[in-house]
Amino acid sequence: MNKLILTTAALALTAGMSFADTIRMGTEGAYPPYNFINDAGEVDGFERKLGDELCARAMLTCEWVVNDWDSIIPNLVSGNYDTIIAGMSITAERDEVIDFTHNYTQPDPSAYLALSADVDLSNAVIAAQANTIQASFLAGTGVTLVEFATPEETVAAVKNGEADAVLADKAYLTPVAEGDADLVLLEQQELIGGGVGMGLRESDAELREKFDAAIASMKLDGSLNALIAKWDIGEQF
Repeated sequence: MNKLILTTAALALTAGMSFADTIRMGTEGAYPPYNFINDAGEVDGFERKLGDELCARAMLTCEWVVNDWDSIIPNLVSGNYDTIIAGMSITAERDEVIDFTHNYTQPDPSAYLALSADVDLSNAVIAAQANTIQASFLAGTGVTLVEFATPEETVAAVKNGEADAVLADKAYLTPVAEGDADLVLLEQQELIGGGVGMGLRESDAELREKFDAAIASMKLDGSLNALIAKWDIGEQF
């Protein structure tokens, strides 16, 4: 079965070898280890390495575009870039507006970060980045939610007392906690969403198929798991 799937993926990739369009890859550049801006001022991180490899396998020329998270879907739909590759979890709500490739990560546990392990989450003020699966999850639980435009602001809200805890991807919060002795990851975690995928306009089915084939080939040859392990993203495929 794996040989059949790999052959199908290879055919899909080969069929696009003459496709020379420049694809603009939209990312946030502010969500390590998924994506961030390095000291040279360039997009870096797990999704930069993944995106470059996917473009190479799909025989596409790709350019990187940085866009704020709160307008990342509207700017895709309006044509300011052609994909979203920005740690975006696949959800039914988002899928009504845009299309998604196959997931390139497993669902990542969401974790709580606080100043104390004794925080009562049922009565807490909890911060989350706006327009994320964590914000949607918290809005449905009845807790007091405070939303911020960037992930850095959610952590700052905990440190300055505006919030009792922040809920975000564990892969993002773990190095934050390790780098700040005043912060602690709580034991409680939430499993939200269907993994992370690339977002595309619903009209770009051909482009989605090219990236789906590239993602499938990386899963089958183990290179995607190698990237996931290198960047400590979460569970492997």
